[in-house]
Amino acid sequence: MKAILIYSGGMDSTVLLYKYASEISLAVTFTYGARQDEPQTACAAANCKRLGIRHMVIPLEFIGQYFKSSLLKGGEPIPHGEYDEGNMKSTVVPFRNGIMLSVAAGLAESNGLDTILIANHSGDHAIYPDCRPGFIAAIDAAVQAGTYKGIRVLSPFCDLTKRDIALLGKDLGVPFEETYSCYEGTPRHCGECATCRERKEALRGFDPTEYMI
Repeated sequence: MKAILIYSGGMDSTVLLYKYASEISLAVTFTYGARQDEPQTACAAANCKRLGIRHMVIPLEFIGQYFKSSLLKGGEPIPHGEYDEGNMKSTVVPFRNGIMLSVAAGLAESNGLDTILIANHSGDHAIYPDCRPGFIAAIDAAVQAGTYKGIRVLSPFCDLTKRDIALLGKDLGVPFEETYSCYEGTPRHCGECATCRERKEALRGFDPTEYMI
């Protein structure tokens, strides 16, 4: 496998980076006007440098300009409380993964790669339509049909919980202190937003994160 990883710099994609490091030729971080663009991109760059993996940052500024989501700068407030559909629906960035996977397909074909890796997990399914197994299967088929090499889209964590991913990362020696999850985008994790709460639960017992609260 010669893979490109869609790499945010968050927990899940960092574990995927370390798990498949020997097979990842390129990691791409997309910036799109999200509150957490800067800290996540910094974490992504640091981990790619440590592992000697080529890292590319591609701006998708039109998303921040024209799409609606509380995750974007200038959007409505980030929800606090539980990480569930009712609370987190406002953070959906419409078809974000579809857009990123499409760009990644072009990058993969341009760089002679045969696989796109994405780190969605089972906890995302209820909230984000473009994280669900049916979507991944559909876009995998579309990318295979639309590329000369029949490039595949693989989602190794699709059936795992975030806790499962965290435990795998612990075994792999992932430096979780160099990952970023907070949807508020503050220099340190706020500790209150729903994503921080999910992170705390996933890393329970071995969490190196410095939270504001």
